[in-house]
Amino acid sequence: PSGGAFAGFRADAFLGNDRLCAGTASMTPGLARCSGAKRNHLHNRQVVLLVVGIVASFTMAIIGLAVCRAVGRDRRRSPLLPCEPNTRGDYPRISQRELYEATGGFEQSRLIGGGRFGRVYEGTLRDGTRVAVKVLDPKNGGGEVSRSFKRECGVLRRTRHRNLVRVVTTCTQPDFHAIVLPLMTNGSLESHLYPRDGGPGRGMDLAWLVAIAGDIAEGLTYLHHYAPVRVVHCDLKPSNVLLDDDMMAVVADFGIARLVKDMGDDDNTGSADPCNSTAGLLQGSVGYIAPEYGLGGHPSTEGDVYSFGVMLLEMITRKRPTDVLFQEGLTLHGWVRRHHPHDLTAIIARPWLAATDAMLSVAQANNVVIELMDLGIACTQHSPPARPTMVDVCRAIALLKDSSSS
Repeated sequence: PSGGAFAGFRADAFLGNDRLCAGTASMTPGLARCSGAKRNHLHNRQVVLLVVGIVASFTMAIIGLAVCRAVGRDRRRSPLLPCEPNTRGDYPRISQRELYEATGGFEQSRLIGGGRFGRVYEGTLRDGTRVAVKVLDPKNGGGEVSRSFKRECGVLRRTRHRNLVRVVTTCTQPDFHAIVLPLMTNGSLESHLYPRDGGPGRGMDLAWLVAIAGDIAEGLTYLHHYAPVRVVHCDLKPSNVLLDDDMMAVVADFGIARLVKDMGDDDNTGSADPCNSTAGLLQGSVGYIAPEYGLGGHPSTEGDVYSFGVMLLEMITRKRPTDVLFQEGLTLHGWVRRHHPHDLTAIIARPWLAATDAMLSVAQANNVVIELMDLGIACTQHSPPARPTMVDVCRAIALLKDSSSS
């Protein structure tokens, strides 16, 4: 202050207070001249620069975030992006653009199949390879689609057998999962058992029946007993058995397969990969599901044997396990047992007894079909321990092949 008691103080009254100053020259001599205006101006200028810097940084951060999100949306929507590379060098890298071009933009006319989690399209790659592109749809299954994709890729990556479908490559993006498989020109076993025209399937004789049953059995035997990581398929049915150019059967669709560590475990629940848990999924398709699964049983090789037995009886009778004939608790297994062995002609499909290509007599053909039927009945026993293993099944069918060819 310039007045009051301060005006009468001498200069030495302020000694030791270096930070004190006087506003004008008329104030107490000995005090430095105050320069508050300049200092306040400098302080205000620094504050303004600091505020401007903070606002600019915040604005740039918002703009950067918006750009990243826009790019991310474009990457997910664009069919022109390369897919993530495979971890193994023997699978070619393929882009989503090429799959888009190969299938005509996944157009409806290229659709050759569908399931719970996606659709299968026929396509031709740039090198002329004809393929089936299995595209999984996240909208239908949510997070389970990604888990199903990883399960199937895990099985196909770890197994290799002539009676298992092989994978050409895979393609994955945040909203796009596809498995590229060889195109099976002869379709599925189901399409031959139940052709659209209602007539007998092409080439369906007794030798074909035995060969197809043997191919499926060999594929399952490998999965259960000889694969590097043992596999329980969990969804064996005619639509998941494909026929190649030579009419050889290959087992396909491992979307809910279960990888197990040690087949010696009592409950076979050891998971080799957390992605292979089948919790929350129906362990197969209606009519082919082992009865113990309905009681909370874990996926097992015995469950696959049951599904194989149902499919074998279905091939012999050409009756679906979900046929309207099987009502009020009656099953395909029970229906066959009712007629076995006194009235077999009523349940055996005619093409098998004709046996024109097998060059067998009717009596020989009848014996072969009966033995296959006995095998199917054994595989569909209600008690899992009572069922044979796939090694036993494979051996029995091999003996049938030898006897029918001699």
